Amino acid sequence: METTGIVRRPAAERIRDALERLVTERDVWLSTAHPDHGPHQVPLWFLWDGRAVWLCTAATSVTVRNLRTEPRVRLALPDTFDVVLLQGDAECFPDQEVPAAAAAAFADKFGWDPRAEEGSFVYVRVLPSTVRAWRGEPELRGRVIMRDGTWLD
Repeated sequence: METTGIVRRPAAERIRDALERLVTERDVWLSTAHPDHGPHQVPLWFLWDGRAVWLCTAATSVTVRNLRTEPRVRLALPDTFDVVLLQGDAECFPDQEVPAAAAAAFADKFGWDPRAEEGSFVYVRVLPSTVRAWRGEPELRGRVIMRDGTWLD
């Protein structure tokens, strides 16, 4: 792996950069698992509300089935050089029971409101407990920037 030119960022800068990406990016990879069927990974649109990640998927999806059995998830932004990984517990909200502010913010960001669709959708809120962020090998040490739901200094 070539690391020339990579400058190791302090934790505060990594946190700032990760938060900026959580606000501006559109897609995230969501990984779930089921004890009988194993792992499942899908890309979904997401919204960061400053505290949690919100996603939305069909109520009949494998993702929702898995979350009802095992709520622990991992999320990854789609960049293998500027890595941001989140881990946390997911909570499912049927589209007619989702908090209005979250649904409105999701619709504003994407121009699509799942609550207006014919089929049933589930909003998924993930409160991160751990966040890791790094750019290349020089930043592997110290890559944990949130632990137990608290941003590290």
